[in-house]
Amino acid sequence: MSGRFHRHDEPLTSEDLSKCQAALEQYCRQNKLEAGSEEGQRAAATIIELYQQGIHDERQLKLLLDNARGYGAH
Repeated sequence: MSGRFHRHDEPLTSEDLSKCQAALEQYCRQNKLEAGSEEGQRAAATIIELYQQGIHDERQLKLLLDNARGYGAH
């Protein structure tokens, strides 16, 4: 087992969480979802995964989330 440390292993800062929260709120508002719903929770998990992979721009997070969740290009 490797002792390598990856960015996705680092805890998120309050600034990181604020960006993720903003992306989630925008996504939920545009798709008429409650953040606490099952779909909202899945969206939040996806946003965090994307953020930990290096996607830090809120617009890019939302765009990738739309595509991942099947809401792109209405």
